[in-house]
Amino acid sequence: MELKANQAALILEASADGEITVDVQALDLQGFASALCHALAIKLMNDEQLQGELMDMVEAGEQAGKPAD
Repeated sequence: MELKANQAALILEASADGEITVDVQALDLQGFASALCHALAIKLMNDEQLQGELMDMVEAGEQAGKPAD
């Protein structure tokens, strides 16, 4: 995927042991899109309540795809 000059990407990587890393890629690291992605990355890494809410959403989505007992 190639980014345009006014785009930035938030990249999440999950390791085999469940660790999540966050990276930001952008052509213009000083641009608004990059600044927004960096702010989101910081929020993701430091906000335990948000992390919990996201994990609840992920787990609910995984269970929604399972057949009912």
